[in-house]
Amino acid sequence: MENDQMQQIRRLVDVALRRKALILFCTLLGVSLGLAYYLTQPKIFQSTALLSYQQQRINPSEMSPDVVSRIQETVNTTTQIILSRSSLEKIIADLGLFKESENPPSVEAQVQALRQNINVQRSSRDDTFSISFSGRNPSQVALVTNSLAARFIEENLQYREERAQETSLYTQDELNMAKEMLDQLEAKMRDYKLAHFNEMPEQREGNLTRLNSLQEQYQGRQDSIQDLERTRVMLQEQINVRRQLLAENARLRQNQLQPQTPVTAQPETQQERLARLQTTLQQLLGRYTERHPEVKQIRREISSLEQSIEQNLGEAADSTASASQRQPSGGRQFDQELFDLQIQLKDIGLNIEELNKERVELKAAIEQYEQWIAAVPEREAEWSALTREYAELRRHYDELVSQNLQAQSSLNLERKQKGSQFRIEDSARVPEKPVSPVFVKIMALALLAGAGVGGVLAFGLNMLDTSLRSPADFENLFQQEVICSIPYLPLKRETRREHLWSIAGALFFVVYGAAIVAVIFYTWKQGHIIV
Repeated sequence: MENDQMQQIRRLVDVALRRKALILFCTLLGVSLGLAYYLTQPKIFQSTALLSYQQQRINPSEMSPDVVSRIQETVNTTTQIILSRSSLEKIIADLGLFKESENPPSVEAQVQALRQNINVQRSSRDDTFSISFSGRNPSQVALVTNSLAARFIEENLQYREERAQETSLYTQDELNMAKEMLDQLEAKMRDYKLAHFNEMPEQREGNLTRLNSLQEQYQGRQDSIQDLERTRVMLQEQINVRRQLLAENARLRQNQLQPQTPVTAQPETQQERLARLQTTLQQLLGRYTERHPEVKQIRREISSLEQSIEQNLGEAADSTASASQRQPSGGRQFDQELFDLQIQLKDIGLNIEELNKERVELKAAIEQYEQWIAAVPEREAEWSALTREYAELRRHYDELVSQNLQAQSSLNLERKQKGSQFRIEDSARVPEKPVSPVFVKIMALALLAGAGVGGVLAFGLNMLDTSLRSPADFENLFQQEVICSIPYLPLKRETRREHLWSIAGALFFVVYGAAIVAVIFYTWKQGHIIV
């Protein structure tokens, strides 16, 4: 296996040596063509300016992923602004580009050519990027590159200020709208709370306490009325007893003066009827409430009877006083005890009337507090909806306030040029070497291409050659083993002719190579070749 590989290598080397003239000629021809291509191609120079991202001078912080994404977004946006038609036309007009051409292209073609030669490239670091411009005139290339870098910074500052101003105006409008909605909702909540203050959940404990107090007061008034009713019944009984006693004494005195008459049954007096009705009322209250029809009927009768008794007592007191004044000192004396009992009875009636009024007022207040307490769940649900909406709106308003402050701060920073901005780290310089075509690269490619073509031709001719040049070729063709081989013995004239051809070929290649070197040296001296 190794012998076969060695034989194959020897065969290739033998072919290369036999066809060396062809390979060398193709190589020199390739170098000549490469040199001609280099000299005929226009020289393209490129100048580059390096820009960096400078963080804001006030409250700087480490760059976060958001800042990096904002840098990329700003670079892309500003690049689009610079590459716009209006911006490129302004650069062409300011720098006087394409004026040296005898037949200047159209404005659209000029803009397109300028746009194709501009390249904005971000570096591996996220805070730097480069602006490059390519052209035939080195000084003009540097001038255009610096102009692009300056315009990039100018457009970026203008764009950032406009964006900060638009953001500030937008956040201010949103803030005003949110504040108006918040004020309306606060006014609505204030009106709602004023309209339903006693029905609000926070008033429930106070209402319950007040309701219990009112119920205790109501029960106290009820007990006081019942006590006064019992006292009035007792006073009425005492008055009746006193009157009966006075009437009995009067009858005794009259019987002493007149003959006896048969005793007839006396009808029921108003006081006796009042005592009977009050007893009946107490019995009914033990079984029914105040709203029972019989209780209401008995109370109406008692009230009517009390008014009638009080009116009669007033008339009797007046008549008694006048009679006592008319009677002589030796007549019947005024009964002070009866008069005092009647006055007490009248005072008790007035107290009962006053307590009844207070009881009615307390009852109305109790019903009002019960309504307020019963309405608490409904008001609580309505108030929760209002406060939930208010909380969301308030949170949105606070966020807008923060955003508006940030927008105002950013706008002030941009106006004072103290915010984050781009800065030229390396300005563009006049290039000394063209970026295209590259002499060394083209000549190396031409050399390799010529040698490759020569090698392909050499091996191609060798494949077309059917002559037998080694014992192995004979054995492979005739399948016979070669016992011995006799080398070729050329004649002297053949040797002389071959020697002459070798000298001529060598001179040809030397002259050809020297000519190529001379041309390269001359054009280099003339400045047409830049290494």
